[in-house]
Amino acid sequence: MATLKLSRSRTSNSQRSLIILNNYSSWYSPQSPYQDDPILKTISQAIKSNSLSSLTKFLPSISSLQVTNLITRNPHSLPPHSLLSFFNFLSSQPHFRLTLHAYSTMVHFLVAHKMHSQARDLLHLIVSKKGMGSSASLFASILETRGTHLPGLVLDALMIVYVDLGFLDDAIQCFRLLRKHNFRIPARGCRCLIDRMMRTNLPTVTLGFYLEILDYGYSPSVYVFNVLMHKLCKEGKIKDAQIVFDELGKRGLHATAVSFNTLINGHCKAKNLDEGFRLKSVMEGSGMRPDVYTYSALINGLCKENRLDDAELLLHEMCERGLTPNDVIFTTLIDGHCKNGRIDMAMEIYQLMLSKDLKPDLIMYNTLTNGLCKAGDMKEARKIVDEMCTNGLNPDKITYTTLLDGFCKEGDLESALDIRKGMIKRGIELDNVAFTALISGFCRGGKVVEAERMLREMLKVGLKPDDATYTMVIDCFCKNGDSKTGFRLLKEMRSDGHVPAVETYNALMNGLCKHGQLKNANMLLDTMLDLGVVPDDITYNILLEGHCKHGNPEDFDKLQSEKGLVSDYACYTSLVSKSSKYRQKR
Repeated sequence: MATLKLSRSRTSNSQRSLIILNNYSSWYSPQSPYQDDPILKTISQAIKSNSLSSLTKFLPSISSLQVTNLITRNPHSLPPHSLLSFFNFLSSQPHFRLTLHAYSTMVHFLVAHKMHSQARDLLHLIVSKKGMGSSASLFASILETRGTHLPGLVLDALMIVYVDLGFLDDAIQCFRLLRKHNFRIPARGCRCLIDRMMRTNLPTVTLGFYLEILDYGYSPSVYVFNVLMHKLCKEGKIKDAQIVFDELGKRGLHATAVSFNTLINGHCKAKNLDEGFRLKSVMEGSGMRPDVYTYSALINGLCKENRLDDAELLLHEMCERGLTPNDVIFTTLIDGHCKNGRIDMAMEIYQLMLSKDLKPDLIMYNTLTNGLCKAGDMKEARKIVDEMCTNGLNPDKITYTTLLDGFCKEGDLESALDIRKGMIKRGIELDNVAFTALISGFCRGGKVVEAERMLREMLKVGLKPDDATYTMVIDCFCKNGDSKTGFRLLKEMRSDGHVPAVETYNALMNGLCKHGQLKNANMLLDTMLDLGVVPDDITYNILLEGHCKHGNPEDFDKLQSEKGLVSDYACYTSLVSKSSKYRQKR
């Protein structure tokens, strides 16, 4: 394919005069003097006889200007498709270079003969070659080669090509150049550009351009305004979304239920519930009835604010108005009650949903299961999962992990391990949450060996325990008098890239002090300071308690100098008092 030039062929004064004289017929003039041009005659004969290859030896004699003349004048009345074939033949010749002027002329020719797809393909080629930032030069070339034809269709197609290639700035520049020259609005190009811009994450920029084309005469659309509102609300730009909503009336459009619901939902998510309810009143005042989505947005907002009683009132209101709550509303209410520990209310909502012949989905079952597990009602949680299976829904990783965590927290490790077996049987891999729940359960139950074994399994499958998980296992070992293993795990943590925090060192410190290893505890304190780990009030209180139970009261002078780091001074003085009694007894 030939390389495009930015330069264009110069036209002599006599040739310009000839063009002016022949303006009444831009593409074909029966009395054209170009019929006598030997080069054009030879080319035309080759095209007619379908023997373009015979022109190869004439290529050095053919100028880009002659190609342009052949297209614009067509002195031998060649069919448009034949001229296009000749043009493509020239552009494929490695040693023949067509100018931008020739390409632009050919695009006009194709549009004039209603060969729109071919014209767009040629524009696509030109833009691909020229790249981003080429809109000004291409626009100028298209205007210069338009002849007596209006360039609107060509420029409309150029905007679409820029959009197709992702050169949105060039497409916008095309529109602004069109407006500058007072051409008619490129409706197809603007629609294509706005559609593409709405798929970007730049709603503010899109809104600005949309208002710009509306001011130039582009027809407004409620759909576009609604999409822009949705995107702005999603980004938390509620004030901008309100501006878009207000723009509807200014443009002679009426807000739809989608318009109201979009803005109400945005305000509710931004915790502007009063504004959400105000818009609901405006909606009703305009003769529009709030629908299920209106109530869903408001109920969700109330539940997020823990205004569950108000949410229930709104639920009853929509039911009285003949609306049937959907599964999203019921799930939102159930989740709100569960998070606030009102599991009885959650179960009532669940039963109400069943009475309306709505089938719970997996999300609702998981929400209810999670609430029951957090309330410690594992029997009812099991019952819900069994009901889910009966209704043809398979428990997923979230279901199993929720049950597993619940059983571990209740100390029922046997049931937790049964859940784990069920997961493995169904090919569901344990994640960090599941492993951490099991490790935590074993640690709470004092089963330190099992806790470390689960930690090793976790590492074996490629999961990385966090600092809290390591600290939990270290603390368990230390409380069982095995500080050596605790220090080994500390070393393992650091070699694995972890930077143990003060909580990890406190677990080790507590184990040492409880078992009278005060010398090692003091060494650990020095190590902490050397590593830049700042001891907290818990660290020093652990040390003080250790010295009270196992140490020499004379060591208090050293620790007392650190008391500025102990925030709980009452605890500190209490421990000192205990030490004094110990000294008096001796």
